[in-house]
Amino acid sequence: MKVTRDKTEKSQAFLTIEMEPEEMEVALAGSYRRLAKKASIPGFRKGKVPRGILERYLGRESLVEDALNHVVPEAYDKALKEQQIEAIARPQIELVQTDPIIFKATVSLAPDIKLGDYRSTRIKPESVKVTDDEVKAVIEQLRHQNATWEAVERPVEFNDLAVINIESQVDGSSFINQSGAQYQVIKESNFPAPSFASELRGMKKEEEKEFTLMMPSDHPRAELAGKEAKFKVKVVEVKQENMPTLDDEFAKQLGPEMKSVKELKEEVRKNLVMRAEAKAKADYEEKVVEAITGKAQVDYPPIMVEAEIHRLLDEQARRFQMQGGNLEDYLKSINKTEEQLHEELHPAAEKRVAQSLVLGKVAEEEKIEVSDAEIDTEIAEMVERAQNGKERLQKALNSPQSRDSMRQILLTRKTIERLTDIARGSKTATKTKEEKK
Repeated sequence: MKVTRDKTEKSQAFLTIEMEPEEMEVALAGSYRRLAKKASIPGFRKGKVPRGILERYLGRESLVEDALNHVVPEAYDKALKEQQIEAIARPQIELVQTDPIIFKATVSLAPDIKLGDYRSTRIKPESVKVTDDEVKAVIEQLRHQNATWEAVERPVEFNDLAVINIESQVDGSSFINQSGAQYQVIKESNFPAPSFASELRGMKKEEEKEFTLMMPSDHPRAELAGKEAKFKVKVVEVKQENMPTLDDEFAKQLGPEMKSVKELKEEVRKNLVMRAEAKAKADYEEKVVEAITGKAQVDYPPIMVEAEIHRLLDEQARRFQMQGGNLEDYLKSINKTEEQLHEELHPAAEKRVAQSLVLGKVAEEEKIEVSDAEIDTEIAEMVERAQNGKERLQKALNSPQSRDSMRQILLTRKTIERLTDIARGSKTATKTKEEKK
């Protein structure tokens, strides 16, 4: 057997493997013995049919195919040992010819990560601010959520709640047909079609109206995009919104711990600050990881990106299954094929692979580890937060696979914490190895 290492690039070794004719003969003899034991040929017991007759009965191609299925993997394993290559995934095999056997193997190698001077990274965190207008907007939203609707004898205005009977068609097919539908007349709304709310404005109770609107060209349902929609609408009732007065009584209705408008505003501001801080923290961590990944040289085989794309697709599929749909329904809704979505996910997958590898290398460099006790604590907190099924959840989380997954999650979290400490200029985090000794 002759093995040629053609080249090595992008963490892949490209091999050409040529086998001796004698090796193929040995492989064919093995195929004959295996197939003879299975073949039912009239006049012969299984395992006793002569090779020539077996070849004529099954066809030589069957013996060759069986031989290749056994000899190629064996030859590939020998080639790896000869070239002292450690593969991290199954190879891509391309059969060049069968007489003699020559095949090419693309072998995925372990990634090569060279960290830059990540300890010199300095990024100033953004300060968190919550304005009075933001507090006011949340309180107005709370007033809307607690509003009542009162029937009025006047034409429809924007922001009213109109009770309507609606019949509609798109391109000759039934679209929306419903009696007693409640529709809030929001000027900017594009549902069920752009300008639908504007058509309702000014209509009176018991009034009927027919009109035609164009569906947007980028409508999520491809069969409706850019089509003409015909509507017939009758207004059954008009209701206006009555918002509660912003006073201490309103504040008390929202929670027993609040006794005044002042306390309500303080609680809203506190919640806004918490959310803003959480977002600022996530944004800061992303900036730091991106900056440190940008300083690194990361070389990895393309198969890792493909695996990440499949993980992203699986995540999307699971989300839609939880909503009662599937990936096929989602693809129809966005008018794309799985191949197009696969291509769109490529940049995100590349980013995730590179960042994951860099974080792993930093954890190794910084000697960051996760203890069993830390995993136990995390599991205990997750079980405590669960509303029901605590025993079943604890058992599931303590499985070896779940604990390994939890260890990786905690390791990533601790590594990012270390890097953000470095980026802030924390004296402890930025000490060199020599200073820590």
